[in-house]
Amino acid sequence: MNYNLFIINAFTDKIFTGNPAAVCLVDSAKDEGWMRKVTKEFNQPVTAFVWPREDGNYGVRWFSQKQELRQCGHGTLSSAYVMFDEVLLKDTTINFYTQYSGIFIGHRTVEGIQLDFPAFPSEPAEAPPELCRGLGVPIRAVEKNRLGYLVELEDAETVRKLQPDIGLLGTLPVTGILVTAISDMPSFDFISRYFAPSIGIDEDPVTGSAHCALGPYWAPKLGKNPLSGYQASERGGSISVDVRGDRVLFTGRAVTISRGVLSSEINVV
Repeated sequence: MNYNLFIINAFTDKIFTGNPAAVCLVDSAKDEGWMRKVTKEFNQPVTAFVWPREDGNYGVRWFSQKQELRQCGHGTLSSAYVMFDEVLLKDTTINFYTQYSGIFIGHRTVEGIQLDFPAFPSEPAEAPPELCRGLGVPIRAVEKNRLGYLVELEDAETVRKLQPDIGLLGTLPVTGILVTAISDMPSFDFISRYFAPSIGIDEDPVTGSAHCALGPYWAPKLGKNPLSGYQASERGGSISVDVRGDRVLFTGRAVTISRGVLSSEINVV
C-alpha cells in the first residue's frame, strides 16, 4: 500500500524558513521500529505519522532522528495543516490522540492554525556550571520546566549572536535549553532560541512546545497576554501565544514544500 507524504515548513508562510517536518499519512497505527526506519530515511528534524481512528479522530506519533517525542508543536501544526490544506478536511477542528500526552486539538483560524497544548510553567533554578560555560554569555535569570532550562539573557542581540558549546550543553540531563530576551523588534514581544542536543537536535528552528514555557514566563513579566514571539534561529519563525491557565494556545502558519508517495516496498521490513 502506498502512503502520502508531505514536507511542511511550520510557523512560517515562506519557503526556506520555519521548522521543517515530514508528515506521513498511514492507514493505521504502525510498528514503532518501522516508523523509526522511515524517519531515518526522510532525514528531517521530525517525522509525524498520522492515521484515522475508528471514532473519527486521528492518531499521531512523532520521531526525531534520535528518539520518539512525547509531544511536538511543529509536528502537530504540520499534521493539522496537511489535514486542512492537503486532505481538505471539511471540519475546522481536528483532535489528535497522542501516545503519551493525551489529546491535542487543532483549530483552523484566520490567523493560521491554533493548537491547544499544556502550559510548562517554570520555577527559579540554580544554573549548573555546564550551562554557564556552555552558553558563555552573561545570564539574567535561570528557571527550569519540563523541557529543561529557560535562560533569560541580557538583550535580544545577545540571543541572536549566541554561539553555544553544543557538546557541553548536550551533557546536561535535560531535554533542552531555551534562551530568551525581550524583543527589540516592534512586531514581537520576545525572541528565543532552543537547543536540544540530547534528543539529536542541536538547534531547533522554531519550537511550538517551547512557547508553552515562554508564554507563562513572559506574560506576567510584560503584563501582557496574548503575546507574539520570534524564534531567532537561522531559519526563523513566528508564533502567537495565548496563556489560558494551565493551557497555552499558540498559533502559526505553514507551507507545503513537497508532496510525494511512499513506495509500497517500504512496508516490507
